[in-house]
Amino acid sequence: MFDNLSDRLEGAFKSLTGDNKITEINVATSLKEIRRALVAADVNYKIAKEFTDKVKEKALGTENVLKAVKPGQLMVKIVQDELTELMGGQSVGINAKGDPAVILIAGLQGSGKTTFSGKLAKFLQEKRKQKVLLTACDVYRPAAIDQLTVLAGQVGADIYKEPENKNPVEIALKAIEHARQKKYDVVIVDTAGRLSVDEKMMQEISDVRQAISPHETLFVVDSMTGQDAVNTAKVFNDRIDYDGVVLTKLDGDTRGGAALSVKYTVGKPIKFVSTGEKMDALDVFHPDRMAQRILGMGDIISFVERAQDQFDEEEAKRLEKKMKKNKFDFNDFLSQLAQLKKMGDMKSLLNMIPGMSKAMKNIDIDDSAFTRVEAIIHSMTPEERRSPELLNLSRKKRIARGCGQGMDDVNRFIKQFDQMRKMMHKLSNNPMMAQMAGNFKGRR
Repeated sequence: MFDNLSDRLEGAFKSLTGDNKITEINVATSLKEIRRALVAADVNYKIAKEFTDKVKEKALGTENVLKAVKPGQLMVKIVQDELTELMGGQSVGINAKGDPAVILIAGLQGSGKTTFSGKLAKFLQEKRKQKVLLTACDVYRPAAIDQLTVLAGQVGADIYKEPENKNPVEIALKAIEHARQKKYDVVIVDTAGRLSVDEKMMQEISDVRQAISPHETLFVVDSMTGQDAVNTAKVFNDRIDYDGVVLTKLDGDTRGGAALSVKYTVGKPIKFVSTGEKMDALDVFHPDRMAQRILGMGDIISFVERAQDQFDEEEAKRLEKKMKKNKFDFNDFLSQLAQLKKMGDMKSLLNMIPGMSKAMKNIDIDDSAFTRVEAIIHSMTPEERRSPELLNLSRKKRIARGCGQGMDDVNRFIKQFDQMRKMMHKLSNNPMMAQMAGNFKGRR
């Protein structure tokens, strides 16, 4: 995500390295590279020019004030602040309050509307403890209703559908009435998209919106389409005046133009970003955190929040006791691995840690490594999982045959597990580490 933009911005800041103070000359050189980086990221030239003009004004306004701060560091701070402002300044929540609350989902075909509807249902059920009804109003795309039905099953939400009815307004109205009678908290209405903007599509979404008067209308856009995404967002907003934008596929080969430009162009906030196909790959959009990630600073707050979402205090206490006695076993390892996988893919998580984005740039982290480890453990007997010290040569050979992997792979994993087990035992008996763990739990 934004790798190319991050690299080019870093290069722009390097032009200030070694200078003692901010001057018009060194600022001009740096800003020229920043403007080029933004345009290369598919940001409209007018927006890029206005952005760098603001940065220049602030930079030159501090040349006689912050003499103790190095020019490069100062420029990074100014660019970070301006990126945050460009993307909206602060996060804006979703309005999901009503009797029931109605959320209308709009966008082009292929933007990820239906998948986002499922993710949003999961988000509202788990984060806000709301009862959600998904509504299938895409009456044109083959298998659209089936797709939403499958997603509803995956996230544990209910679905309202009328496969024979081709009138989306009728379906939506009936779904809302059904939700009101059955005491649902939220109705998510997934509407049809088209391959391009056309009058029939715009009229239909306008009719649905006027009929159901949603509490929240969200426009879903594929961030990989760059500036085209921003232009489409403007056309939709002019017609249906939506409340917020959802950027999907932000984990793909995206240049970032949509994330950087849509708030400026449309005047509506980005509310969510989607970074994968998994149903939990949905994040509330925080402009300040995204600016930090673009500048290679990571996003440790989001990392901690994801960890806290998976944190089970009772389980943590149980594991702490086992680690102190050096009794951590393969069953415990599987449990922790499951919690880690729920936090998201490994590369995405590592990129949230300051400094890791650059270090991991050319390293491909394959999450299938988890599958291989799980296969090894599942090939053990229950007794072996509870007592790792039982694993002698003959048992290891049987495990290797059972999981379809070589003896070297099995030996390597068991050795790594043993080393990790010893380290965890040592750390669990360290008073400083115990205090840090207590502080972490206290913030929850």
